[in-house]
Amino acid sequence: MLRRLLLSCVLLVAGTLAHGADWPSRPLRIVVAAPGGSSLDLIARAIGDHLRERFGQPVIVDNQPGASGTIASAQVVRAAADGHTLLLSFNGPLAYTQFLTRLPYDPQQDLVPVIQTSAQPNVLVVSAGLPVRTVAELIRHAKSRPGRLNYASVGNGSSSHLTMELFKSMTGAFIVHIPYNGAPPAAMSVAAGETQALFSVPAAVMPQIRAGKLRALAVSSASRFPLLPDLPTVAESGLPGFEAITWNGLLVPRGTPAETVHRINQEINAILRLPDVAERLQRAGLMPTGGSPAEFASLIASDARKWAAVIRRTGATLD
Repeated sequence: MLRRLLLSCVLLVAGTLAHGADWPSRPLRIVVAAPGGSSLDLIARAIGDHLRERFGQPVIVDNQPGASGTIASAQVVRAAADGHTLLLSFNGPLAYTQFLTRLPYDPQQDLVPVIQTSAQPNVLVVSAGLPVRTVAELIRHAKSRPGRLNYASVGNGSSSHLTMELFKSMTGAFIVHIPYNGAPPAAMSVAAGETQALFSVPAAVMPQIRAGKLRALAVSSASRFPLLPDLPTVAESGLPGFEAITWNGLLVPRGTPAETVHRINQEINAILRLPDVAERLQRAGLMPTGGSPAEFASLIASDARKWAAVIRRTGATLD
């Protein structure tokens, strides 16, 4: 009996090592829960360039936006759990979309966290033609015109959507939600004056801010964002306690071997520390993070608890 048990252990270890040695055996695919030109797309391409060099395999960036990021998630959940298909996504479909609608999968059971890639606040921007220059002025302007202002979001159930719903609940302003399929079209709608306000990650709005088409009022983090130090926080602009951070990360299908998850985590941690990658992300308003799979799993769980409470309190829905 003991000999058979020892033999089984040896075969299991040998099989595990063989799998690790063989991986990756074909091109890697990063399924991105956002369109081309988005901050997620930028992260995927910055990481993918270096993964290609390190693994000696092509890396395909597959943009699959829509349905609050759940289209991309569902594709990866159904993919083979062999480490060749990765999901690059954001807080919405990973932490709280499940509280807004019924999903065909469980994001915390069917996906394995690998690594958090970045974190950043949302920037509150308004159309350049809107006669407001501060958060306080926006609140007064909106409350004097209930239902006459529209706000864009990067999609139903996104951080962009829920951050504005939190803002509305704390101010009593009634602003109509107009969801878009990703950050670029949402930002363009505000720049064109089709909508009047937006909470979005810096990468999507900085070009229009520099061009004078959008006006930045504040950031949604608890403290000032190092990459935009001159912008006040929403909290210091009259809403104490306001905080909403957006983050991104990589996951793989449930059942992916632990040694493969560990290998991907190690490689991407090293990539995020490369000066050219850090500079590329920071230019787009993204702060590289990194860390362990366990730390990323803890972040997802804590965000799920926080935003589930906000959703219940605000009555936010996937309208």
